[in-house]
Amino acid sequence: MTIDLNADVGEGCDDESLLPFLTSANVACGMHAGSPGLMNRTVALAIERGVRVGAHPGYDDRANFGRTEIDLPHEDVENLVLYQIAALDGFVRSRGVRLSHVKAHGALYNRAAREIELARAIARGVQRYRQDLVLVGLAGSKLLAAAEEIGLPGAGEAFADRRYLASGALMPRSQAGSVLTDAAEAAEQALRIARDGFVIASDGSRLSVAARTLCLHGDTPGAPRIAAAVRDRLDQAGIAVAPLA
Repeated sequence: MTIDLNADVGEGCDDESLLPFLTSANVACGMHAGSPGLMNRTVALAIERGVRVGAHPGYDDRANFGRTEIDLPHEDVENLVLYQIAALDGFVRSRGVRLSHVKAHGALYNRAAREIELARAIARGVQRYRQDLVLVGLAGSKLLAAAEEIGLPGAGEAFADRRYLASGALMPRSQAGSVLTDAAEAAEQALRIARDGFVIASDGSRLSVAARTLCLHGDTPGAPRIAAAVRDRLDQAGIAVAPLA
């Protein structure tokens, strides 16, 4: 069994303590968070640790950290995604490395999981930049369907530090208990996903999840401690942690 372990980074959190446990890093591209200086530093830290670098584009909405839905024409979304990928890739290429994947952020990611036209706009933006970039999306989501439609490689993602609804969607952050801050609980959820292919939803039901990569959020309280617990639990269970092919 093999699983990728990724995190959203470059958002002003303790990335240096988090990166040693990861195999992939989704770096904010300066819109919902980040800056040219922070993008450069985060890319350098990831490369130094042998972590694959991906772009993490979001809505241009720092005030809400990209976690509020914004109605934009689909063409604007496509261009917004393309712009952010290109910006981050400048820092990646300057260090002689290839960008590996793209994962949308926050409200853009969650909305594209259920809205096919928005998902297609994101996929087109990624494909316009490079046709072999892996598009990471919520397992079973419209975003992965959009990637498949245009021949873009996709990777289903699940979350170690987020609670799921019975529908398969992530529990809204506005609801109590939506973020798992207990390291042991997050590690157990990660193991269930990687080894057994399911999570326990908020209503107690068992939800099937087919994922190639597991996400941790850099802004979750105690993120490095949670990442260490997740990595240790996977190692103990004999599950190889390796980057997406």
